[in-house]
Formats: sequence, structure tokens, C-alpha cells
Amino acid sequence: MITFVVFLPLVGFIYCAFLGKLFGDRNSQLVTNILLFVSAILSWIIFLRYLGPTETSTLQILNWMMSGTFSADWSLRVDALTATMLIVVTTVSACVHLYSIGYMNKDKSISRFMGYLSLFTFFMLMLVTSDNLLQMFFGWEGVGLTSYLLIGFWHHKESANKAAIKAFIVNRVGDFGFILGIAGIFFIFGSVQFDIIFDTASNYKDHTFSFLSFNLSTINTLCFLLFLGAMGKSAQLGLHTWLPDAMEGPTPVSALIHAATMVTAGVFMVARMSPLFEYAQFTNLFITFIGATTAIITASIALTQNDIKKVIAYSTCSQLGYMFFAAGLGAYNASIFHLTTHGFFKALLFLSAGSVIHAMHHEQDMRKMGGLFSKIPFTGTMMWIGSLAIIGFPYFSGYYSKESILENAYFASSNMGLYAYTVGIITALLTAFYSWRLLFMTFHGTTRASNDTFHKAHESPKVMTVPLVFLSVGSIFSGIFLSDYFIGSKENDFWFVSLILSHNDHHLPFLQTLIIKLSVALGVLSAALVYFYRKELANSLAQNLSPLHSLSFNKWYVDELYNNIFTKSFFYLSSLFWKRGDVRLIDEYGPNGVSRLINISSKFLSLVQSGYLYHYAFVMLGGLVIILTWFFYY
Repeated sequence: MITFVVFLPLVGFIYCAFLGKLFGDRNSQLVTNILLFVSAILSWIIFLRYLGPTETSTLQILNWMMSGTFSADWSLRVDALTATMLIVVTTVSACVHLYSIGYMNKDKSISRFMGYLSLFTFFMLMLVTSDNLLQMFFGWEGVGLTSYLLIGFWHHKESANKAAIKAFIVNRVGDFGFILGIAGIFFIFGSVQFDIIFDTASNYKDHTFSFLSFNLSTINTLCFLLFLGAMGKSAQLGLHTWLPDAMEGPTPVSALIHAATMVTAGVFMVARMSPLFEYAQFTNLFITFIGATTAIITASIALTQNDIKKVIAYSTCSQLGYMFFAAGLGAYNASIFHLTTHGFFKALLFLSAGSVIHAMHHEQDMRKMGGLFSKIPFTGTMMWIGSLAIIGFPYFSGYYSKESILENAYFASSNMGLYAYTVGIITALLTAFYSWRLLFMTFHGTTRASNDTFHKAHESPKVMTVPLVFLSVGSIFSGIFLSDYFIGSKENDFWFVSLILSHNDHHLPFLQTLIIKLSVALGVLSAALVYFYRKELANSLAQNLSPLHSLSFNKWYVDELYNNIFTKSFFYLSSLFWKRGDVRLIDEYGPNGVSRLINISSKFLSLVQSGYLYHYAFVMLGGLVIILTWFFYY
């Protein structure tokens, strides 16, 4: 069954690649959707089997690579962690495939688009079912490649091409660390097989090595290198700049890659390697700090963005920060729980935003919207559900997962845990503010759209609204139904041996729970005041808090900083090596210098080529005299 789950999307891609043009776009949509929905149904069947204590199963497909002592099989590993990722990836992907039928209906390359979506899904499934680090890296790089293809799908747009290249390059920075981590693990453990690494990890918990006269912890170093890869893939602070720009791709791409699947690969990797990260105390502190800092900084950026998709994109970075600081504190189950609930409500938010963009004839600026609830009430309701889930409104999915993360941070009994907890509460306030700002600016109040655009706004076709219904069910009910298995009384039976559990049996004191609820309520009320009841306050606050507003609006100037430090320096050095090194030195004294020397010497030699017979006879006679003189002299 697991074989069908993983390889059916690949079959869909092969069909689109080789038969798509032959049988038409409609058949490509039909084939890829059927295969994805079958894969999703089978994934749910596998997941239900793991609700009780079930051993890890491994299906070996072939012996992939063997060189000396290095060996890597191509195997499919299935446990509770894999089963959880399967339902998130396939369910969201199936909804996106169905949604794309309507959203991409007028595109000229429908078959290619559907093929890319299916290929991306295959690589993601290969990543989450991997049984060793090399196979994981295959899926890891595969989703990086297909994300490049999907972000730059509309390659006639220069901004899409630049965003695709940026995503590819920034991810390579993190992947360099990931490759070093994999190589280091093989060097230390003698294998890249998960079971071998996990079984022997405790033997190296005190192992150290010398580097530049420093005595470093081996496990901490290896986990730090692995986490660099996670930082790039999951858009954590420092390597986060690619994700908002990736919104240049079609909205279904945003929902699939940058909401529920690719960006969560880093979180999954840390959770999968939890038996190793358990002994990396310093790296865990670093993960907690990066996660918490990412959460609050990217949330602060989302406060002032006007592109509806970019608000949700920065929201994704912020929620990933929650997942990482939970993982850094050892609450891997809470981290994966939030990953699961986040997959549903974030995909719902993105696809709802796509429905808004579809209704507004591809307008994405919220300043040109407003009052749309009367025109597209279903989409507005779906956006409300997604927003209630992301702020952690009681009994919606995000309520259970975010509460569990904050609970683990509160009881972490460390300064870093206190930092994460404090930041988590402030971030919850900011999340509520920018979520309701989006709702009020888009759906409520007086419209700011042109009369023609507003009157033509209409609800999306059913092929786009039905996926929203599926995702809304997950956004509402996934938390309450999965909480017992992920973080509650049945967590030991469910996770069994697939995760290292922190066993936090405490519950937040009533006062702390009240503080969390009040922070969310304050965010919602503040947004209502500024963007609904007293709209003039928005400009007033922007002017009075100009430095803070500029910092947020310009995304903390990280892109400008990178441009000045890295990009301009790179272009300067490139120009230096090109114009002075290559052109003036190598070319000047190399091929160009040799050609000039030949040209000059040939001019002198050509002087003796007069073309007169008596000149040649004279030279021959002179040569003969010289030879005879030399002969008689010696």
C-alpha cells in the first residue's frame, strides 16, 4: 500500500510529461487528480492503523548504492511520524490539485503545471518515507528542484524568475550545511541508516573532536549542520528571505509548497532525528532561539504588508518558528501536532486568498479591496475559519497545538524556555492582529476597489470551493480529534518508538491561560479598532511610529543588508576577476598576447617574402656560401 501512496504521484507526472500534450489538458487534470486522491485515501488508511501501538515497518525496494563501507538502500519506512506526514502531504496536495483545475483553467501550460505538482508531491513523499539520510537528501533536493520550477512557472514574468532563482540559491546555502552533516554522521557512525544512528547515538553523547584548537562536541556539531539545512528549507531567520518572494508563483503553488509541505520538511527532519538531537543540548538552545526569534520578527513584518499572499507567507515563517522552538525544547510531539494543524488551516488561508484574487481579477493589494464579503460570502467564511484556527480560537485546531507548544515552553525550566514562552505570547497577539487586519481590509467595511472590479467580483467555481470545504473541516476538527494521540493520554501508544517524547504532564495555570487568551483578544480588538471602527488611526500610527513602521514595512531591511554585504560584494569580486583577472591579465598575456606576438613576427617574416626570383636566388646563394664556409672552417 505504501508503494502506491509514494509512486502514484510519480505516475501522474510521467503521464503529463509524455502523454499530456497527446491526450489534452483535461485528461492531465483528471489523471493527476484521481491518482492524488487515491494516494490520499490510502494514506489515511495507513494513518488509522497507527492510532494504536504499531511497530515501524520498512519496505526495501532495492539496494541503491554501495561503495566500500558505504551502503544505502532505497527503502520506505513507515511509522507514526511518517503516517502523520503522509496524510498532511497527500490531503493538501489532493486539494491543491483539484483547486488548480479552476484556478489555472485559462493557463496555456496546464499539463506541465499539473505534472510539476505531482512531481513535487512524489519528492515530498520520498522525503518523509526515507529510511536513511541519503534517501532523505534525494527527496530534499527534489522538492527544492520542483519548487524552483513551480515558483518560476510563469517564466514570462521577470519577478517570478528572480524569485525562483532566489529560492534555489538560499536553499543551497542551508543544504551545504546539511550535506556536511550527513557526511559527518557517516564518518562518525559508519552509516547513514536511521536505525543504526539511533541505536548508537548514546555512545557518542560525550564524544568530542578538536577544530582550530577548540574542543567541540561531535553530536552538537553534527546536529547544528543538519539544522542549517532545516533553516533554509523551513525559512528560518537568516535564510527566510526566499519564502515571501516565492509568492510570485501561482496561488496553488503557494498553498502546496510554502504552507503545508516543503517548508515543514525541516521540522520533520529535526523530529525524525530526535534520538540524535536529544544529546545536542547546545544546538537545541540555538534551535529554540532561532525559532522564537523567527516567530516574532516575521509576525511583526506581516503587520504592515499589503499583498494578501505575503501576509500569509510571513505568517507561515512565524508559525514555523513556533514548531522549531517546540522542537528545540524537546517537545517534538507538540511540534509535529502544530505542523499537522498548520497544514490544514494555512492551505485553507492560501487557497481562500487565491479565491479572492480570482474574484478580483488577479488583484492582490488589500488596499484595493474591502467589502467583499457581500460579493463572495463563502470565501469570506472560509477565510474566517482559517483565521480563527491560526490565532488559536478555542476548539479550533490551532488552539490545541499552539497551547501545547506554549505549555511546554512555560514548563521548560530554563531561561531559553522563558524567552520562547514570552515571545510566543507576544507573537500570538501579533498573529491575531495581522489576521484580523487581513479580514477587515479584504472583506469588511467600504470597498476601495473600482466600481467595475467590485461589481464583477463573483464566487469561485465549485471545483475551487470544494477543496476549501475539505480543508475547513481539518482546520476545525483536526485539533480536537488528534490531541489525545499527539499530546494527550494516548501519545505513548501513538508515537511508540518514532519520536523522543518529553512527557510533559503539567497544565498551564489558569492565570497563564488567561494571559494567552487576553493577548489574542487584544490583537483582534486592536485590529478592529484600527481597520474597522477608526480607520484614520492606521495612517496616524504609521506616521507617529514611523521608525517602527518602516522597519516592519521594509522587512527589517534584511534583503537590503544581504544585498550590500553579499550581492554587491559578489558582483564586485566577479567584476574584479573578470575585467582585471580574466580580460587584462589572462587574456592580455595569454591567447591575445600570443596572437599579437605571432602577428608582429609574421609581419617581419613577410618582409623577406618579396615575390622576386632573384631575391630568392640571392638568399639561396648566400646560404650556400655560409654552409661551405662553416664546412671548410671546421
